[in-house]
Amino acid sequence: MEREMESTTTPQAAARGGAVQARPARKAGAASAAGPRWLPWAKVAVFVAALYPLARLVLFGFTDGLGANPIEFITRSTGLWTLVFLCITLAVTPLRRLTGWNTLVRFRRMLGLFAFFYATLHFTTYIWFDKWFDVAAMFKDVGKRPFITVGFAAFVLLIPLAATSTRAMARRLGRRWQTLHRLVYAIGVLAILHFWWMKAGKHDLVLPKLYGAIMLVLLGWRVGAWLLARWRASRSGAGAA
Repeated sequence: MEREMESTTTPQAAARGGAVQARPARKAGAASAAGPRWLPWAKVAVFVAALYPLARLVLFGFTDGLGANPIEFITRSTGLWTLVFLCITLAVTPLRRLTGWNTLVRFRRMLGLFAFFYATLHFTTYIWFDKWFDVAAMFKDVGKRPFITVGFAAFVLLIPLAATSTRAMARRLGRRWQTLHRLVYAIGVLAILHFWWMKAGKHDLVLPKLYGAIMLVLLGWRVGAWLLARWRASRSGAGAA
């Protein structure tokens, strides 16, 4: 019976069978490119969780929980959460390479944009509610208080990264996109300096030391990975020679 079925199978039927078998493969490839099925739900969960600091400030605002100096509370809170999201964004690549969870890279742009979002709230609170758009007073602060100078520089550097965060801009800029987005390392250093110098005036360096250590590990890992890649490339080149 099996021989009879094989003998009655025409080339046209075999071709149709091959086409039928190829369709699930194409669908599987498309699903793989789109990511696992749970990815959209995970993105929604991360998005909602990232709004927690804003929801907390709104809740405190309606319940008189912002303390005796609400402007200072909002400024400090948004600044700290900016640093938190910067650290989380920089942690994506090391975690992806150490764990092999390549799907983590799908969250990096969202986390980076939330860092910019809270930095914008931080900066807006300062220029609006603290200085009331008094440009002269702001320039006086920039010249007199170094922590404001480096904080302002970090925010300015964040703007082109947020503006070019889309896939269309990444395709348009090509290799220059990756070079531009390496500015996030300088932004991380400036953010730590801003936090450190701001807290140093009150002799409260517990949190600056903690986040400084985290940033040192995240940036040090990148330097180590780059040196290791150079060393392996030199060894492979020497072996080929």
